[in-house]
Parts: sequence; structure tokens; C-alpha cells
Amino acid sequence: MTKITLLSLSIALALSACSNDEHTTTKTPVDTEVTSSETETKSEMTAEQASEKLNQLFAENFEAGLALNPIQATAIGDKRFNDQLPNFLSPEFQKKSHDFTVKWLDKVQSIDRSLLTGQDRLSYDVFVYQSEMALEGEQFPGHLIPINQSNNIASFFAQLGSGKSLQPFETVEDYENWLKRVDDGAVLMDQVIINMNQGIEQNVVQPKALMEKVIPQLKAHIVDSPEESVFYQPITNMPESFSEEDKERLTAAYKQSIKEDIIPTYKKLHDFIKDDYLEHARETFGLSEQPNGEAWYDYQLKTYTTTGLSADDIHQFGLNEVARIRSEMEQVMQEVEFEGTLADWFSYVQTNPEFYYDNEEDLLQGYRDLQTKVNKLLPSMFDIQPKADYEVRAVEAYRAESSAGASYMPGSPDGSRPGVFYVNTFNLKGQPKYGMETLSIHEAAPGHHFQISLQQEVEGLPMFRRFGGLSVFSEGWALYAESIGKEMGMFTDPMQYYGRLSDEMLRAMRLVVDTGLHAKGWSRQKAIDYMMENSSMADTDVVSEVERYIAWPGQAVSYKVGQREISRLRAEAEKELGDKFDIREFHTQILIDGALPMPVLKTKIREWIDSKKSA
Repeated sequence: MTKITLLSLSIALALSACSNDEHTTTKTPVDTEVTSSETETKSEMTAEQASEKLNQLFAENFEAGLALNPIQATAIGDKRFNDQLPNFLSPEFQKKSHDFTVKWLDKVQSIDRSLLTGQDRLSYDVFVYQSEMALEGEQFPGHLIPINQSNNIASFFAQLGSGKSLQPFETVEDYENWLKRVDDGAVLMDQVIINMNQGIEQNVVQPKALMEKVIPQLKAHIVDSPEESVFYQPITNMPESFSEEDKERLTAAYKQSIKEDIIPTYKKLHDFIKDDYLEHARETFGLSEQPNGEAWYDYQLKTYTTTGLSADDIHQFGLNEVARIRSEMEQVMQEVEFEGTLADWFSYVQTNPEFYYDNEEDLLQGYRDLQTKVNKLLPSMFDIQPKADYEVRAVEAYRAESSAGASYMPGSPDGSRPGVFYVNTFNLKGQPKYGMETLSIHEAAPGHHFQISLQQEVEGLPMFRRFGGLSVFSEGWALYAESIGKEMGMFTDPMQYYGRLSDEMLRAMRLVVDTGLHAKGWSRQKAIDYMMENSSMADTDVVSEVERYIAWPGQAVSYKVGQREISRLRAEAEKELGDKFDIREFHTQILIDGALPMPVLKTKIREWIDSKKSA
């Protein structure tokens, strides 16, 4: 799972895009100031002028967007707004976000698309697609359920303040910037309570099972002294180069901030959820149980797949894939001469201690060793590689219990902050040795780290494409990357290949379970039972996965949908190009333009195939 759309990198983006049911998708004039060049009609522009104007607009839009969303600026290493954290959830901000989207969509659409070619046309299509999807989503009241056990502004804020995430703590100014951001964070978390109270009034509430998991996450930050807080870690790790005067001043300021601002803020939110919200939380689980929930889930599917696939289509796709993968698992059983049923096999791999580490450090070192191994194999399949490196870290203890088994956080494009492959060591039985090769490929190289870093490093792309993301592309690519592991020289051990199948089974089950929960009335327990019956996953991992799907409707289906589309495009290219097909060149074509909606990617690869055939 990557953190582009979803959790730490994108939480602020997600919050800023939260819908506001007071707004419609009707375009309204929001900017009366125009320049002379903006008064040009489409017909008056030449192709060269259209290209120049379009890229000027993209640059201006991205710059204005950083001021609107300072967390994105911090994420890409731009320090100008590191002291700011807007109230993403307030009606005022949502209105500002709506107006911003309409304003820039109108500006871009004032350019005649027929004048554009190549990258310019791709950029135009992606920008318009994303803007229109954002406006369409405003009809759904996501801002009334702004927190859950998986996507949690409180935990994200703690990551920022820990000194081990996006927020830099290298200079005295960095330390002072964080103190200012703390003030804004308290306002934002107060808004969480305001919005959740409005959700109670409108019967738009989270499932009780999810919110019970939030309580210990918040309680972890209600400590007896500032020194016990994760927010004190930057003081513990303060650079030696700071003057004694600065050290004393900042230490005192951080102690005061933690004691008087941070701890009371977390206690207030904790007490609200525990003592008030829980009694109003719902016993149901699917998004379809919310007001206008069926349409809301359809929108989620469209957002995360960039296709028109229905819940029924996706559910059946999942059932078919689960059956196919079970058959391949049985072939592995035969290869290792295991006697028994598939259920017996699942029990065997779950309970055999040889398949698990007994300490965290050995597990993490195993992934670091794989990093070295995979890096040596990449040139056989790729003629491009990112400059940026990544490091392997354990998920922080305060969020580990409810976090996914692994995730990736992008680094900064200048290399000053490496990408991070997070491994959840909360339950070592959830991290089998046989799953390590496929997980490393997915999260790091040639999966998320590889794809995202390349995207950030392509200087010719507009900034919104370099630092944007689409789940169906990034997750689809990472799952496709797993599928080429054998070609790369991985999975030579049958058990490692079983690990590959096990991970693909997880993604196939997601198609069934996500649609089951949100479109077919499945209970949480039914979803858990289905996953236990079809996998050797640890029970803690199954529960965490199912609750993630409940919290994040539609996202989990993007993996297999994206992988299927990329695999189809490869098969089409291989068939039509024959000897002219080069796998490294194909991979470059998929990756070099960053994340694209599936229809746009299909058109791009189709044009590449045609150009190769005629060459």
C-alpha cells in the first residue's frame, strides 16, 4: 500500500478535497481579474501559444496550490509553508477549495484541446479529469466522518511532530515552524469534533467497530509528562550545532506546547469519541448504509479505478481471481510434496515457526538484504531507474496495531529525505518469511518507491503530475511489479512464489470483500470469515485489512483493476509488435509519464504500439 492517496502523504490532500454538501458542482465565476493573454479566444491561439499558455497555467496552479495546501509543500521539500496547517475541514476552507478547483478548471478549459499534442494533451486530460472528479465528489459528506482508525489526522499529526516524517527538524527555524504548526493543529482537531457532531445530527457516522480502535491511538498521546510524548523526540534528537541558548529556549517552548496544547487537544478528542461519539456510531459497516450511500460508493469506485466498472463487475472479477489463485496455490503444495487440503496448508504455514522471525531487527534486516538483491536484478527489466534511495523502518508503535502490514512514504525529489518502506512489526506472525520478496517488490523496487521516485524526477512533467497520484495506477503498477518477479530472477524458492500468490490472493479477496461490504450488505464478520477461508493470513492481519476496507471504501479494488489493465496492455503490445517488443522499453512507456487514468494510459500505449509498428 502506498501513501500517495492514502494516509500520511495524502491525508491533507484528502481532507482538502472533502465534500461539502452546501456546494454544488455548478461552475461559478470566482476570479474577475484577467490578463490580456486570457482574453484570447481559442481560435486565435496557435499550437505553440496553446502549449506555452497551458504550461504557464499548470505552473501557476501548482504554486497557488502549495499555499492552499502546505502539507503538500512540506512533502516535496518546499519549506516555505512549514509553519502552517490550514483548517482543511472548515466550511470556509472547503468553499475556498471548491472555488480554487473551478477557477483553474475554467482557465485550463479555455485552451483548445485540439491544438495540443503529446505531453501537453496528456496533462490537459489528467488535469480536467481530476478537477471534474473533485467537483463531483463534493455532493458526498465525507467531511462529516473525517477520522477513523486508518485515516487519522491525529496520528498523522503525531508522525509530523515526531521528527521522523515529512516535517524537517534540522535548523532552529524548523523547530520554530513546528511550534506554529501546533497551534493550527489544535484548531483542526477542534474542527474534527465540530464536524463529527454535525455528522451525528445528519446520521452520517462511522461504524462503532472502527472508532473503538481510534481510542487507544489517541490515548497514547495523553501522557503524564512532556518527555514521554512522541512530540518530544525532536528535542531528544536536537542537533548538537544549536547554541546552548537555543537549546534551552526550544526545550522550554516544546515542553510548554506539549503540556498546554498537544496533550489537552488529544484528551479532548479522545474524551469526545469515547464518551459521546461511540454511543451514536453505527453497528453497520457498508457505505451503502449511509445517506445516499449507493451513489457515494459508485463514486468511490469510479475515483479509485478511473473506470466505469460496477460493483457487480468487480465482485465477479474477484470471485474468478480467487478461484484461479487457489488452483495455483495447490500446484505449489504439490511441488513441495505437501499432503492435505488447502485448508491444511494454510494451517501449516500459519503455525510452522520456521516461516517466521522471532525478533523485529532480524525481520527488518531481511528486507534490507532484499533491497541489495533486487537492485542488482533491476537492469534486466528496466532501462531507467530512480536516483532516490529508500530505507526500511518499522511502523511506529503508537499506530502499529491498526496499520497495514506495510506501506511506503515517498521521499523528497531532491534526495534530502529518502523514501521509507514501513514494515509493521506489531505481530511478527503477520510477516512471514515467504512473503518478503513479493512485499519488498511491491512497496519498494520496482514497485512504489521505484515508480513514485521516477515520477517525481521527470523534470519535463508539470508539477501537478510529478507530485500527483492515482491509486489505480500506483497500486496497479506495484501489483504488476510483483507479477514480473519470476522474470526478474526472484521467487526461485517455491515458498517465496507461494508468498507471491498469497499477496495476489489478498488483492483478489479485496475485490470480493470491498464490494461485499459496501454494495452487498456483508457484515464485518462475513468479510473476516471469507478472508480466513481463502488465505493463510494471520487473524490480526485479516481483521486490520477488513477494517481498512470499511474505513476506505473502494480504494482496495484499485490494485487488481490497475494490474489487469497494465497486463492487458503488455499482452497487446507483445502480440502486435512481435520481435520489435522490448520489455524495458514497454516499462519505460508505462512509467515515464507518471500516474495516468486507465483510459488515458490505454490511449498512450496504443499510440506507442502504432508508432513502433510503422517505424
